[in-house]
Amino acid sequence: MVDADPGTDDLLVERVDGVAVLTLHRPKARNALTARLIRALRAALAAADADDEIAVVVLTGADPAFCAGLDLGEVAGSGENLRLALTRPGDGGLPPGLPWKPTGKPLIGAINGPAITGGFELALHCDILIASEKAAFADTHTRVGVLPSWGMSVLLARAIGERRALRMSLSGEFLDPVAARDAGLVSEVVGHDDLLPAAHRLGQRIRGSDPATRAAFLASVRAIAALGTADALAAESRAAAAWLDRGFDAGGVAGRRAGIVAGNRGQLADRPAANGSPAGPAASGSVASGDAG
Repeated sequence: MVDADPGTDDLLVERVDGVAVLTLHRPKARNALTARLIRALRAALAAADADDEIAVVVLTGADPAFCAGLDLGEVAGSGENLRLALTRPGDGGLPPGLPWKPTGKPLIGAINGPAITGGFELALHCDILIASEKAAFADTHTRVGVLPSWGMSVLLARAIGERRALRMSLSGEFLDPVAARDAGLVSEVVGHDDLLPAAHRLGQRIRGSDPATRAAFLASVRAIAALGTADALAAESRAAAAWLDRGFDAGGVAGRRAGIVAGNRGQLADRPAANGSPAGPAASGSVASGDAG
């Protein structure tokens, strides 16, 4: 059964046979995260978690990108999305390093295009990642001029190894989907048109497991992972808060934005496609006019 939920203009929600699909929907801005979109995503995940008819959640983006990170226009303006993204230890908000309240259901990231910086962090918080041949991953925190607060400095190293993670974060280099699969970041690379069908097929296989055992196993796995990451995420949040408190230059972000977008476009144009041929202009256009880095 398909149940379409109007959601918001920025986030589409669809429920299909026990699988909730959440689609970041700011395609002209490459699904860059405003405060409004962050709040909508948190609310939709909480609603799916509370819905007994939903067994699995899929997070994806409206083409051509998965998510280009925080909307730099809003960062340089009101800064509301940047403040919302930072949880200071002890402030009573979300646990440090988490973009949303922890849920009890498996979360599949269906990465349909570039996942950059804050968008990459959203992907890292998914339980399983499936990538389209058009996917790409990059961390541009050091180019934007902010420190990560959603776990990049902790979760990326855990996923692909410390030295490779450092190279990505310090250089801003992109990881293509095949390299991401080979590094263990994503579990599968599929044709672009097969991405959501593949996520649904996996969702149905997961849904076929015993619900109580599935929930208990997932909770156990996450609790074990937290033993090695909770303190590290708190340390990351403290570092990000200290960086902002020392005098964050929002105007500098605006000034660097054009260079960041141009650099991303160039890297995507040069990278090989998943089938081994050059990615070409279609890939470069995926961040050509986006708001975020």
